[in-house]
Amino acid sequence: MVTSSSRIERIEVEPGIRLAVERPAALDKPIVMLSNSIGASMGMWDEVCDRLSDRMSFVRYDTRGHGKSDVPAGPYTAERLGLDAVAILDALNIRQAVFCGLSLGGLTGMWLGANRAERLSGLVLANTAANFPPASMWQDRAAAVRANGMGSLVSATLDRWFTTAFRERAPKRIEELAEMIGATPLEGYAGCCEVLAVADLKPRLSDISCPVHVICGAHDPSTPPSRGEEIVAGIKGAKMATIDAAHISSVEAPDAFARELTEFIFRAVSATTA
Repeated sequence: MVTSSSRIERIEVEPGIRLAVERPAALDKPIVMLSNSIGASMGMWDEVCDRLSDRMSFVRYDTRGHGKSDVPAGPYTAERLGLDAVAILDALNIRQAVFCGLSLGGLTGMWLGANRAERLSGLVLANTAANFPPASMWQDRAAAVRANGMGSLVSATLDRWFTTAFRERAPKRIEELAEMIGATPLEGYAGCCEVLAVADLKPRLSDISCPVHVICGAHDPSTPPSRGEEIVAGIKGAKMATIDAAHISSVEAPDAFARELTEFIFRAVSATTA
């Protein structure tokens, strides 16, 4: 869903490669860049944007190989995903933003924090980890998608992403998200699986110096709160909150997610403008 005060653009991030980006009509509020999970698109942020678009200028985009973005041949890397985000900021003439990434998007955020800190006024790392072992799991998943398509992963993915209670009380939203997963381009999903197989930002966490807030889902089987604690232990001054959700907490617990985002962002922006 695109808000009435924004529009979708296709922004070139490297020669011939364009990503779908939702550009706000104005950049007169705190700027927040939103980066999606593997297997999702910018639509996973609908609930948060609905709640906060009057207070923040959201720039959300489909990660390469996902949603309406281009699907270039691999290999994909954490560095390339980070540089994609930088290219979008450059194209929109945004000097700094708060970057909020969930799962794969959080890994992208950690790369940015360690390598392009001057572009960040803050970093929100949701339902993520600094590495995602074992590599074989992701390599096997990439091979399965290439052989059998995305349909074979939809049910198991929804089981990881959401609690049973949420799936039962929000069947229409679950149906929409199932379509989102199933529509993910095969090579885009597989390429990002290969990023998760090898990327390890743990040795670089101590290089991240901007304000950092970690959001975890209490019922997240993929990146449980213990993985969030690893991030907090590695980044000086980082704080963490655990909310009542599984992996895609922005959808399952949007009120709590929006509250954490709001409190952090206005604190981080105030600190950088003081």
